[in-house]
Amino acid sequence: MTTPAPVHEATAGRSTAPVRLSGVAMMLTSALSNQLGAATGALAFGSIGPAGVVAVRQWVAAVVLVAVGRPRVRTFTWRQWWPVLSLAVVFATMNLTLYTAIDRVGLGLAVTLEFLGPLSVALATSRRAVDLVCALVAGSAVLVLLRPKPTADYLGLGLGLTAAACWAAYILLNRLIGARLPGAQGSGAAAVLSGLLYVPVGVLVFARHTPSPRALGCAAAAGVLSSAVPFLVDMLALRKVPTQIFGVFMSAHPVMAALVGWIILGQRLPVVDWLAIAAIVAANSATAIATAPRRQR
Repeated sequence: MTTPAPVHEATAGRSTAPVRLSGVAMMLTSALSNQLGAATGALAFGSIGPAGVVAVRQWVAAVVLVAVGRPRVRTFTWRQWWPVLSLAVVFATMNLTLYTAIDRVGLGLAVTLEFLGPLSVALATSRRAVDLVCALVAGSAVLVLLRPKPTADYLGLGLGLTAAACWAAYILLNRLIGARLPGAQGSGAAAVLSGLLYVPVGVLVFARHTPSPRALGCAAAAGVLSSAVPFLVDMLALRKVPTQIFGVFMSAHPVMAALVGWIILGQRLPVVDWLAIAAIVAANSATAIATAPRRQR
């Protein structure tokens, strides 16, 4: 997951109808690219495992984000360094837990559970009645997804929820870093540190399992499709659409993940899981839409 650059509401508000349509196309492209990247990375699990795929993905993300952010690390103070160091750990943990969850419970379910992270942040910072209803709907949907069944993989489900907690921490840390460092310097520095953390992991994995060119290609493609493309496309999209609409379209990720997992990886979900995903998506959309009038006031 990446952090889009901030955009002024006034800029988004001046968008014309054709531009809005292009913004919608960009957001859908970002969501599709993100999930195609995860599915492509999953194709290499049999060769180098989730840890090997995440290592390569982190290295690709580090190259992209350091090129965009151009962090001036020598000028960082400790007040700036500690959230960057924390974000690097969150980066490393979030992707590893997510990809391991994908390996165990499937792409659609893992991404839906991870999506609870930003939804929880949005609901926790609100005191409106509509958000309480959304929280109850989302919570009920989570209970449905976690329901006991003969094939339930509770470790995989737990890893998905861990990824959600990491995404929530990622959002809060990025807000803090954005207030203390200009541009994407903080994200770039955190990505480099996270990539360095995965150097010994990659060495260990590749020493035990010699990676094939196909596996390395899939892992690298996961880095490009899930890191580079969404980062750049989201920055462009936020210049064309209001931020609350961007928040609504974030809901496309769980649906897109379930569809990509079904079509590419052959991971079919029961109808009740589709209904639970739809409920979580609806809760997020309602929260994002209800936020708009308050921001305008």
